[in-house]
Formats: sequence, C-alpha cells, structure tokens
Amino acid sequence: MKLLVIRHGVAEDRDSFAASGQPDSMRPLTDEGRKRMRGAARGLKRVMPKLTMLASSRLVRAAQTAEIVSKAYGGMEVVTLEELSPERRPDELLGWLRSHQLGDTVAVIGHEPHLGFLIGWLLTGRNDSFVEMKKGGAVLLEFDDPPSGGNAVLSWSIAPRQLRWLGEGA
Repeated sequence: MKLLVIRHGVAEDRDSFAASGQPDSMRPLTDEGRKRMRGAARGLKRVMPKLTMLASSRLVRAAQTAEIVSKAYGGMEVVTLEELSPERRPDELLGWLRSHQLGDTVAVIGHEPHLGFLIGWLLTGRNDSFVEMKKGGAVLLEFDDPPSGGNAVLSWSIAPRQLRWLGEGA
C-alpha cells in the first residue's frame, strides 16, 4: 500500500482571519495558495499518476486543497475524515488505512503538526514529529504489510516548489 500525505495549500493569515469572527476551521486558501496548489497538483499527478482514494480533513483549507487535487486527477471523489483533524492522534487514522487493499494508493490531506506526527509514527512507531511539511508539500510512504506504527518506508518527500516545477512540464 502507498500513502500519499499532502499538506494543505497556503491559507489566509490566522490572526487576520480571526478578526472576521469566524472559526479557524473556516479559514480558506488564498488566491495565490489556490494557484500554487494547482501547479503542485499537476506535479503530483506526474510523480504519482494514479490514486485509489482521496481523503481530507473537514477544515475548509484542506477541503479546498482536496478539490484542487481531485480536479488534477480527473475529478475523483473526496472523502472527509474526522481522523485528519488537527487535534486528533495520528494512530486514529489506522483503522481507515487498514480498510484499503495493499495494492492501493491513497492520499490524505491535512495539517501540521498532525501530519508530521502521523508520518513520524508510521515510520518509527514513536509519537515523534521529525518531519515538517511545507504548505502544499507531499510525502509518499509505502507499506508491505497492513499499516501500523513503525512499518512504513519513506519513498520520497517533495517540497511544494519542486512539485510546481514538475507540474510545469505536465
């Protein structure tokens, strides 16, 4: 099984958005964030041509990122998972991951530091975050056995700028 972990694109400034009185969960991508994410999504499609499933956090910025990625992959369905919410523990995603076949390639879109802890836990089995994902960046993990803490192998990590560069040739 392959797990493509994607951090949401560049969103509105947290403090400026807070002044609007809306909850942070409603904070959207900026226009520039959407533009950059479209380029990054084209790059993702080049390095990972096929996805089996695409899932996202319920927060607006992640859902908007998922919509952009979905379009790059021909409009595939996006599943919303509470387990990708920033306040959840990384191991809470395990049941969903295990519900997929070992030959599947699933993508999840979420937030830091949650994704860093998820990647760290899947690689080492420890609740440590040693990976900091840039907004719009992606990491590919692979599993030979059903996913669990400590049995993932890091295939690659690509920064958003590199994904956009790869997307230029698409």
